[in-house]
Amino acid sequence: MDKPRAIALIGSESLLAREIRDLVATGGDGLMLRLVASDDEQAGALTRIGDEATVVDSLTAESLLDARAVILAGSAESSRKALELLGDPPDAAIVDLTASAEERPYARLRAPIVETELEDDPADAAVHVIAHPAAIALALFLRRLHANDPIRRSVIQIFAPASEFGAEGVAELQHQTVSLLSFKNMPRAIFDAQLSFNLLARYGDSAPISLEEAELRIERHLASLLALPGEGESAPMPSLRLIQAPVFHGYSFSAWVEFADTPDMEALESSLSVESIEVRGGDFEPPTNVGQAGQGGISVGGIIPDRNNTDAVWFWFVADNVRLAAENAIAVVRQLV
Repeated sequence: MDKPRAIALIGSESLLAREIRDLVATGGDGLMLRLVASDDEQAGALTRIGDEATVVDSLTAESLLDARAVILAGSAESSRKALELLGDPPDAAIVDLTASAEERPYARLRAPIVETELEDDPADAAVHVIAHPAAIALALFLRRLHANDPIRRSVIQIFAPASEFGAEGVAELQHQTVSLLSFKNMPRAIFDAQLSFNLLARYGDSAPISLEEAELRIERHLASLLALPGEGESAPMPSLRLIQAPVFHGYSFSAWVEFADTPDMEALESSLSVESIEVRGGDFEPPTNVGQAGQGGISVGGIIPDRNNTDAVWFWFVADNVRLAAENAIAVVRQLV
């Protein structure tokens, strides 16, 4: 009998970690998770992975010993500590969902759902940084679209959910809503602005990360994903605008795409539909971020020709950001172990 493939999951109670636990519990592929507490979690707590009870370990060198891979899914501080414990280069393959190892010289940006061809063996990389989920969704959409109907240019607005900041972002949006309805002061630790019942083009000056920084990270990751090997030339980089939306989960995208030639709408919809892309034609309601919760890939709908440009088409698509990041992380782990 094969020995279980032990994977250390750091940040056992984060939104991303909970999604990974669910995917592993239902995957049936022999992965064994070892839960390790983030700095803001309680070590020694009893929890479950699927139907199996397990205890959360503290973050020490012993808890990472003999792990085939280590998934970073907790706080930035716990990721930094894990990287120190693992050494440089690390003793185990690292799958980073926190961007803590992104600047390391041996880090490799990953998004298996987008990668159609690999130039080298994934096991050759010590650190695998999972691309931003918005960049993964955009690359999946643009690469598929461009392969069948060459794109001349595109403009895409991205509506981000509070859950990009983890449970803390979700809690702040919830508490802001309750506070507004109760005429009380609002918490502002994450966004430093009123997000509830509002759209934000920028965060307040005291926010831990600016919206522009997040936008630049999406843009940087998207450029790398579009440049991956594939059929024909790469799709051109779109013009992007990131907006913070008052929603808990799920990205929404409004895309204006101009093609090299006037597209056939029926053929366009048909060619866009693949395993990771659900396409909803005009007879169906456009997808929503709520409806996409718990679903992998992206869902595309609201496909409408531009009335003022015969070569252009409007698209609306959505993605569950937590699910998309987690399923790509698990796909990398399966390649490594």
